[in-house]
Amino acid sequence: MRTTKITLDTRFNGAFGPVTLRDAVRRMKAHEMACTVEPELLEGKANVFCDCVERGFTPLRGEIMAAYYVAERDATLDAFDRGLITEGEMLQKRIDLDRQVLGHLSHS
Repeated sequence: MRTTKITLDTRFNGAFGPVTLRDAVRRMKAHEMACTVEPELLEGKANVFCDCVERGFTPLRGEIMAAYYVAERDATLDAFDRGLITEGEMLQKRIDLDRQVLGHLSHS
């Protein structure tokens, strides 16, 4: 059985023909989602997704990890904004989240 490593340069058939994952992420960041997602949010999610794929995770797992990272980060900020946690707790939660998600990436 032959396996193929999926990278950001892996080509697949998109809605408008053949495209690489790298091109798909670039296009998404450039215009397709700009009207519904804040640029900073999209940039962070795209960066986590790219890191996941470059380290050998499948695109689906990379997308799931990126979505989880962004959701947890936003929930922590929301909890701070609503006065449910202190600034110190918010900063610690962010450090823990980076270690949990991005730390997994560095060990693959």
